[in-house]
Amino acid sequence: MSELNSLTPKQTVQKLDQYIIGQGDAKRSVAIALRNRWRRQQVLPPLREEIAPKNIIMIGPTGVGKTEIARRLATLAQSPFIKVEASKFTEVGYVGRDVESMVRDLLQLAINMVTKEEEEGVTAQAASAAEERLLNLLLPPVPGRDAAENSGSGIKKGEKSEAGDVISLSYNDAFGKNTDSLDADNIATKQQTDSVEKTREKLRRMLHSGELDERTVELNITTQKPQGPVVEVFSASGMEDMQSSLQDAFSKIFPGQKQERKFKVPEALEYLKKEESQRLVDTESVTEKAIRKTEQAGIIFLDEIDKIASRSGSGSGSPDISREGVQRDLLPIVEGSTVTTKYGPVRTDHILFIASGAFYANKPSDLAPELQGRFPIRVNLNALGEEDFFRILTEPENALIKQYTALMATEGIELKFEEGAIREMARIAVEVNRKTENIGARRLHTVIECVLDELSFDATEREERTFVVTPEYVQKQLLDISDNEDLSRYIL
Repeated sequence: MSELNSLTPKQTVQKLDQYIIGQGDAKRSVAIALRNRWRRQQVLPPLREEIAPKNIIMIGPTGVGKTEIARRLATLAQSPFIKVEASKFTEVGYVGRDVESMVRDLLQLAINMVTKEEEEGVTAQAASAAEERLLNLLLPPVPGRDAAENSGSGIKKGEKSEAGDVISLSYNDAFGKNTDSLDADNIATKQQTDSVEKTREKLRRMLHSGELDERTVELNITTQKPQGPVVEVFSASGMEDMQSSLQDAFSKIFPGQKQERKFKVPEALEYLKKEESQRLVDTESVTEKAIRKTEQAGIIFLDEIDKIASRSGSGSGSPDISREGVQRDLLPIVEGSTVTTKYGPVRTDHILFIASGAFYANKPSDLAPELQGRFPIRVNLNALGEEDFFRILTEPENALIKQYTALMATEGIELKFEEGAIREMARIAVEVNRKTENIGARRLHTVIECVLDELSFDATEREERTFVVTPEYVQKQLLDISDNEDLSRYIL
C-alpha cells in the first residue's frame, strides 16, 4: 500500500544512524517491525487480518534515544505518529483523559497529513485559479455588464464568489460568433472588452515580475467570532469526542463573519491559493484516506509506561488500583478494538505501539500479564558514555555543533570547535550526569548553551568574525560550575 514505505531493515537502520548514535539493538527491532507491516500488506486478505503488529517495549534510562528512534521511524515510514505519556491517563470513572483519546489525536494528525498531501496535488490548479481571482480584483469594473448579463452566460451583474470578491465577466463568451449583426453600441463594447483583455494580460505580466507587490487589494475573509472562556461540559471518560462534535456543530450554526481586509498583492495571492486549495480538496476522500492511514500505518509511542506498572504485593493501596485500571483500559486498545471518533470508527488492530520506560523502581514483569503479551519484543537501550556524547555532538545530520555553527553564521560569525573542546564538553556532561541526575544526551544541550552564552549574547556587536572554541575556553566557562555540585544541580 502507498501508506507504507518499503524500506528494507538495513536501509531503515542506515537512515536511523544518520540521526541517532548507538542503540543498534533498538534500531534493528523497530526496523524489523516496520518491514513486517509492509510484508503484511503483501499477504492475501484472509490471512492478512490475522497478522498482529509486533509491538515493542524499549527499556532504558532517560535521554538515550528512545523517543528519537520512534519519531524518526515514523518520519521514515511517512506515518501518523503521536507520543503520549501513559501516566497522564486515568481509568474509567475518574476525571481526566481516557486512553481512547490518543487514537482520536492520531486520526486528527493523519487528517492533517492527508489534507496537506492532497493540497500539494492541486497546487498548480489552485495557483492558476487564485491568479485569475486576483486579476479580477485588480481590474476595474468593465462597461457592458448588462450585455453579458442577458447573454445566457449564467453570470449576473455584481455577482460575487464564495469568498466575496467580485467576479469579472468573460465578455468574449457573452457575444455571439456573428459580430456583423451587432449594433454600434455592442461593437463599441466588444472593442472595450478587447482592450480590457490586453490590460489583463499586461497586469498578469506585472504580477509575475513583481511590479504589483506594493499594491493593495481588498478581500472579504471569514473571521471567527471571539469566544469566551472554554467550559468543559463533559469531562468523564469517553465523552471527549461528543464534546468535540458539539463544538463543531455550534461552529456551523454560528459561522464566522465576513470582513473586508486589505492585503498586499503577494499576501492576497497566498491567501487565495490557500482558499482555492481547500476548495479543491474533497473532504470525504481525505477522511477515508486518513482513517485507512491511521489503521494501517499509525504509530503510537507510549512513554513512561513503567509509571503505570504496579509491583505485586506492594500493598500501596489506591495508587496501584488506579495504575491497574489504566492498564485494563489500555489493553483493548493495544489488543485491537474499534474507537468511535467524530470522523467515523477507527480500528486499532494494526496500529504499531512502541512503549518505553526507565523501569528504575519496577520491571516490565510488573505490568499486567495480558498487557505484557501484547508487547512481544523487548529491547534494552544502553546508557551513554563520553565517546557516545562526542559522536552525538559531531556525527548526526542534526548534530548540536552543526546547529550552533549555522545559528552563528546568521550573524556573520564563523564558529569553529577544536576536537579537544568537543571532547571536554562530552567529558563534563558525563561528569555532571554522574554527580547529579543522569538525563543522558539532553545534558549536552545545557552544556553547549553555557559554553556559548557569551558569544550568543555579544554576536551582533562582535568585530571579530571568527570564533574558535578551545578546550581552555570550555573549562573557563564550565569548570567552576561543574566542580561545584550545588551549582551543577541548578545550572547544568
